[in-house]
Amino acid sequence: MRIRATVAAVTGALALSAFAVPAAQAAPAAPDVTFTKVTINNGKPIVARAAGKTSVPVTYTFKHAAGLDIGPDKLFTGPALYVGASLTEENVRLIGDEPGTCAATSSTTASCKGFFDLHPGAEGSLRNTDARTWKVAAIAVTDEGDIKIQSGLGTTQIKFHSKLTTDATPEPVRKGATITVKGTLTRANWNTGKYTGYVNAPVTLQFKKKGATAFTTVKTVKAGAAGALKTTVKASVDGTYRFAFAGSSTTAPINAVGDVIDVK
Repeated sequence: MRIRATVAAVTGALALSAFAVPAAQAAPAAPDVTFTKVTINNGKPIVARAAGKTSVPVTYTFKHAAGLDIGPDKLFTGPALYVGASLTEENVRLIGDEPGTCAATSSTTASCKGFFDLHPGAEGSLRNTDARTWKVAAIAVTDEGDIKIQSGLGTTQIKFHSKLTTDATPEPVRKGATITVKGTLTRANWNTGKYTGYVNAPVTLQFKKKGATAFTTVKTVKAGAAGALKTTVKASVDGTYRFAFAGSSTTAPINAVGDVIDVK
């Protein structure tokens, strides 16, 4: 079953491949459904890798007219994301692959769960300009082709997945000698399906003394060309160095795997 073709035909928005319904002969009416709550990814940002499908859980509830058949072959529902001050045909673009699974909680209410899917990469629908805050809508389509799209159901963020490395040398190192710490910060490029350097991003160098339970910040450096990181510190005691990126409005935070230094 797919809703995408119906949504595309009625709204001109991106199709939703999982929900197919018969083509309506006339302009479809809106089913008597009112969405009351939509939660995407448990309220956390959606972090999408450079390639491959990203799926996050969704839950939502709705009220409906008494007698409306909400069976899995009769009513297809799911969330959608849009931009702009108001919902228009052009700004509904990101929609999940499959309709949610709904269960009646009373004669006029239902509770649903499912997944919201994103497809980055050269052949996918997700583009680099989509790393931003989105407004949440929800769609209901009957098996007769009647459709409703409800806006104003909250917001969610989509962010680039990031990668970060750390390499501290030499090892072992003489006490008081210079340690050089290098690394690379990259983030997903959804246009190409690859990872590229996050230039000028602030990254902290952190250190955890052997036997300690937490890292402390040593200094902050900025990523250079291709996301390259390089700084130096003086060797004092055994411990672990790592780079840490706190994240930004478009990119998810990441802590690199630490590199252990043995000080002689």
